[in-house]
Amino acid sequence: MALSSDPAEMPRQFPKLNISEVDEQVRLLAEKVFAKVLREEDSKDALSLFTVPEDCPIGQKEAKERELQKELAEQKSVETAKRKKSFKMIRSQSLSLQMPTQQDWKGPPTASPTMSPTTPVVPGSTSQPPPAPYAMPEFQRVTISGDYCAGALMIREKYARLAYHRFPRTTAQYLGHRRVDAAPLEEGLQDFHPPPLPQEDPYCLDDAPPNLGYLVRMQGGIPFVYDNKRMLERQEPHSLPYPDLETYTVDMSHILALITDGPTKTYCHRRLNFLESKFSLHEMLNEMSEFKELKSNPHRDFYNVRKVDTHIHAAACMNQKHLLRFIKHTYQTEPDRTVAEKRGRKITLRQVFDSLHMDPYDLTVDSLDVHAGRQTFHRFDKFNSKYNPVGASELRDLYLKTENYLGGEYFARMVKASRTQVPSAVALATGFQVGRLCCVQAEVARELEESKYQYSEPRLSIYGRSPEEWPSLARWFIQHKVYSPNMRWIIQVPRIYDIFRSKKLLPSFGKMLENIFLPLFEATINPQDHRELHLFLKYVTGFDSVDDESKHSDHMFSDKSPSPDIWTSEQNPPYSYYLYYMYANIMVLNNLRRERGLSTFLFRPHCGEAGSITHLVSAFLTADNISHGLLLKKSPVLQYLYYLAQIPIAMSPLSNNSLFLEYSKNPLREFLHKGLHVSLSTDDPMQFHYTKEALMEEYAIAAQVWKLSTCDLCEIARNSVLQSGLSHQEKQKFLGQNYYKEGPEGNDIRKTNVAQIRMAFRYETLCNELSFLSDAMKSEEITALTT
Repeated sequence: MALSSDPAEMPRQFPKLNISEVDEQVRLLAEKVFAKVLREEDSKDALSLFTVPEDCPIGQKEAKERELQKELAEQKSVETAKRKKSFKMIRSQSLSLQMPTQQDWKGPPTASPTMSPTTPVVPGSTSQPPPAPYAMPEFQRVTISGDYCAGALMIREKYARLAYHRFPRTTAQYLGHRRVDAAPLEEGLQDFHPPPLPQEDPYCLDDAPPNLGYLVRMQGGIPFVYDNKRMLERQEPHSLPYPDLETYTVDMSHILALITDGPTKTYCHRRLNFLESKFSLHEMLNEMSEFKELKSNPHRDFYNVRKVDTHIHAAACMNQKHLLRFIKHTYQTEPDRTVAEKRGRKITLRQVFDSLHMDPYDLTVDSLDVHAGRQTFHRFDKFNSKYNPVGASELRDLYLKTENYLGGEYFARMVKASRTQVPSAVALATGFQVGRLCCVQAEVARELEESKYQYSEPRLSIYGRSPEEWPSLARWFIQHKVYSPNMRWIIQVPRIYDIFRSKKLLPSFGKMLENIFLPLFEATINPQDHRELHLFLKYVTGFDSVDDESKHSDHMFSDKSPSPDIWTSEQNPPYSYYLYYMYANIMVLNNLRRERGLSTFLFRPHCGEAGSITHLVSAFLTADNISHGLLLKKSPVLQYLYYLAQIPIAMSPLSNNSLFLEYSKNPLREFLHKGLHVSLSTDDPMQFHYTKEALMEEYAIAAQVWKLSTCDLCEIARNSVLQSGLSHQEKQKFLGQNYYKEGPEGNDIRKTNVAQIRMAFRYETLCNELSFLSDAMKSEEITALTT
C-alpha cells in the first residue's frame, strides 16, 4: 500500500508494504552496514561508511554502479517504479529559485517603504502573500541551485503523522501535497493539556471521562485494542494503526542504503558546506540590520524572552550546593525522624549517617562528590556513580528517589516550589535559628516561577519492573503537590532490561513493555478507576529512552529478530529494538487518546551522543525530537535530512564536555549556522553546573565561547519553546498568536526578540533547498507518465 501524498487523505491504518516489491539489494546492503557497525562499533573505522573527507573523493566505479542500478530499476514493473521513486537518488537539472517582486502579486502593495513582500514560491500553495506586518523584509540574498532526492523525507513524514508527531508544513508542501494549504494550520498541533487557570485546582480528580469498556492485549510487543470480549475472541481489533515490523525494517534499510551511497554523501556534504557559508555571508551582509531591528524592539531583550530547558533529569535538577544545603537542613531539623526500614528495623536519619561514619556538618561539595569532571570523560559508569552522594546509594534512595520509606518526600521538597518554617520545638532541640525558612526547595521550581521567563521539562523514571510504578509515581506527584506552572514532565525509560533479567525480576522483554505501557492504556480506557494516573498524565508530555549509547550489542535488529515475548535471554536488546517497540506502543496509545480527546505524547529519546550512527537512523523514523545528536556531524546525509525535516535537537555542550566531546569541538554552533532546529539544555545541573540558574549558565558560556549574537541566543530560545511540551495557548502567549506558521509570518518580534530578517533568511534558505526536491519529484512524475 503506497503512502498517500495528501495529508488530508492520510490513512489511519499503518501502510504495510508487499516485501516482494522491494529491491532485495537494498536489504542486503543495509544488513552489510549493520554487520560492519557491529564489528567495528568501538573503532574509528565504524563511521567510514558515513563520513566524507573534506575533498569529497568519490570513485568513478561506485557512480557507474549506481547509474547501472537506476537503469535496471527503470525496467521493473510500474508498481515497483512507483515504490522506488521514493527512495532512489533523483538527479535533477539545476533550478534557480525565483523570487517574485512586489508587482508579481495581485494584491495591493505594502505601505511600508522598507519592506517588500517577497516570498519563496511553494509548490501547490494557493495562499496569498502575507499582509504587511508579516511581509518579507528586504535584505541581501545569496542564491545557489542544485539537486536532491525526497524519498527519506516521505518515510519520515509517514511515521510522524501516524504517531501525531510534528512534521514541517513547508516541507510537506514541497513534497507535493496539493491540499496542505487547504487544511487548517492548527491541524498539526500537539494535544498538550493547557495549564489550569489560577482559580482552578491542578489536583482536581473530578473530571475523569467514562469507561469505554475496551480490552487491551499485548501481541509480540504491540498493544491491540478490542471493543469488547467478543471482538477479542474473534481477533478483530479496534480501528487504530498498528505497526508492522517488516515494513519498518524495510524503510530503515532504505535509509541505511541512502546514507552509505557515495554520490548522496557528496551532494549532502556540499549542500551543508554551502548552508554554513551562506549563513556567514548573511551575517556579514545583514548583521547590523538585524541588530538595528532588535534595538528598535521595545521592552524585549534576551533576559525576558521565554526559554525552556528541553532536556533535564529530575534527579539532578538541583546543583551540588543546593543538594548539600538540603541534606544539612534535614539533619539539623529532623535527625530522629524515621526515614528507612531494614529487615523490620526502623532507621532514623541520624542512624543513617552514623552507619556511613559521617557528620553532615562536615560535608562539603567536594566530599559530596556528585560533580562530573575529567575522570568521567568516556566513562559513563563513573558518571552514573555520581548520582550517589558521597558514594552512598542509601543517600540516593533517601533524597533522589520517588519510591522509599518516606514516599519520596525529600525529593519532592527539593523539586516543589514551597517554603517550610522550622517548628519552634525542633529549633530549640537542634539549635536551629527560630523562624528561619527552608529555601532549598525554592531554588528549583520556585526559582523558575520567580524568574517568570524560564521553564523546565524534567525527566522522571519508569523502569518497567512492575505495573505498580505508574500508580506510585502519580500518587507521589499528587500527595506532595509537585505541580508547577513552569514545569512539564517527561517519562524516561532506562534501557537496563539486562540488569532486571539477570536478577530474575522480569521473565522477558515483553513483560517489561507491558509494565510500562499497559497501565497507560487502562488509564486511557477507564479513567474512572485510575483517577490519579489520569490526572498525572495531563502534565506528562512525552517519553524518553535513556542509558549509555556506547554500550555494544551483538544483535542486529531486523524483521527476523525475536519478538519481545520470546526475548528471554539476559542480553540487552539493541538500541534500534528499544526505539521501535517504544514508538509502536506510543503510536497506538496516541491514536487511542486522540480518539478520546485526551492529551498525546511525544517520543524524545537520547540519541547520537555516542555509539553507532544507526541510532540516528532509528530516531529519524520514530522520534519527534532527540537529545544530543552529536554524531550527526559524522554523517552528512543524516545531518542534511535532519535539516530538511527540521527535527528538533536539544543539545547540552557542558554535559558533553564532561562525558564525550570537548566543548570547543561541539557542533552546536555549526548546526545553528546551517539552520538545524537546535536548542540549549542543561541535562544534569547537579553534575555539570555551578550556579542557581543552570540554563542561563549554558547560554552565557555558549555566547562567550562561540561569540553568539543576541539574535542567535533569542533564536535558540525561541526554538526551545517550539520544541517543548508547552500547550498551544502558552506558546501563543510566549511566541505570538501565529507561532505555528513558518517563516517571518509566524514570528512576533515583540515576544521573541528574533529579527524578522533572520526568520526570512531561515525560511527562504529552507525553501531554496526544498525546491530541488520539488523539481526532482516533478521530473519523476513526468517520466512515469510518459513510460
